[in-house]
Amino acid sequence: MANDNKLQNIIAHCKEYGFIFQSSEIYDGLQAVYDYGQYGSELKKNIRDYWWKSMVQMNDNIVGIDAAIFMHPTVWKASGHVDNFSDPMIDNKDSQKRYRVDHLIEGHAETLPKEDGDALLAKMDQLLAVNDFAGLKQLIEDNKIKCAIGGTSNWTDVRQFNLMFSTEMGSVADEANVVYLRPETAQGIFVNFLNVQKTGRMKIPFGIAQTGKAFRNEIVARGFIFRMREFEQMEMQFFVRPGTQKEWYEHWKEARMKWHLSLGIPQEHYRFHDHVKLAHYADAACDIEYDFPMGFKEVEGIHSRTDYDLSQHQQHSGKKLTYFDTELNQHYVPYVIETSIGLDRAVMMVLSEAYAEEDLGTEEKKDDRVVLRFPPMLAPIKLAILPLTKKDGLPDIARDLMNECRPEFKCFYEEKDTIGKRYRRMDAIGTPFCVTIDHQTKEDQTVTIRYRDSMQQERISISAVKQLVLDKIKAF
Repeated sequence: MANDNKLQNIIAHCKEYGFIFQSSEIYDGLQAVYDYGQYGSELKKNIRDYWWKSMVQMNDNIVGIDAAIFMHPTVWKASGHVDNFSDPMIDNKDSQKRYRVDHLIEGHAETLPKEDGDALLAKMDQLLAVNDFAGLKQLIEDNKIKCAIGGTSNWTDVRQFNLMFSTEMGSVADEANVVYLRPETAQGIFVNFLNVQKTGRMKIPFGIAQTGKAFRNEIVARGFIFRMREFEQMEMQFFVRPGTQKEWYEHWKEARMKWHLSLGIPQEHYRFHDHVKLAHYADAACDIEYDFPMGFKEVEGIHSRTDYDLSQHQQHSGKKLTYFDTELNQHYVPYVIETSIGLDRAVMMVLSEAYAEEDLGTEEKKDDRVVLRFPPMLAPIKLAILPLTKKDGLPDIARDLMNECRPEFKCFYEEKDTIGKRYRRMDAIGTPFCVTIDHQTKEDQTVTIRYRDSMQQERISISAVKQLVLDKIKAF
């Protein structure tokens, strides 16, 4: 399956089977904003829960918080977002389409011979480093880069565009202060560093984890749920003694890759991308990239942020954000190792890995299926319970099994259509196990269990169903 086709097929499948919908679709939608449907929200929750369990529950020295979306405006001044969280943009006057300058130039570089493309990107990096916007426009014009929509090179000047959404807080307009929807969840952790450290009596090294919504006014939002304006992050900030950050950075690189591989995704579908050009506050940074249908793209970042964040908040707030190390008998501002994964990107990664189109037909009979091969622990529905008919007391037996299992995991009951059609629907939403209740069940208390991936079926005792599923969905 071609990659472009695969992405479009995944998008269509998500819509058809209740995973992801375009936001406000009945009003023609809102660009780069999506709603999670009945199965998408379950999948997203399961990934979030698995991350939280592996990060917080399975570590003695990591705790979780849930910070507010609204924060004091000075937080974003201290973090650098007010002054620096912006992208150089350029508009095509004919098509009215706006582009991020680096994306526009990078796209053109890909059409050139490698040597010429590399030279163009090197020149772009030089100009971006000094914010030479006139030079960037000249570079675009010299290379005759055209708008993909309008086909012309009629460009506006390059200008900065801040990516934070702002709003006003206060009941009277002229008394209102400008506040921002947070563009990341990390700052809520940093400003609560001392609260958590003191109330939890935490000793360095320790981590604070958080999941939650963040908002960025992305101009070039694309790739389905890969890049959105409203998205969810799963972040952990790990506070360490200065001088130990490199070893902890390597530790978390390895730990986070193990987590990804625990999803059943092959190693060759991942790669590390080490940052050559570091942010001014970092001394090491890398991305874990996954081979999406549109190629290898970042799904998680691991960054050694030094003491920049806590030092900035200490300076702007006037409050000490130091830790007293009893072993060293000294105060210091801790260094931070950050792991940050986009939950929506993780959802897209799991969907991309799970989606398969299979031709099961023979020369005599055409047969195919679309199946989502989710790891059982992440599947939205763990068990489908299917009475063969609507009569002879079979639905009653099925409902009894449903009531036994549903406190432990998500179940689905269906009695409509042929059993073959019901199996196909369960394959399409990724249900790993289907149990059929038939007339033999009344005689010997056995049922037929069908396994999604192999489509093999076996007869087992109805009393063994719950434990079988529990064993298969156990993550730890």
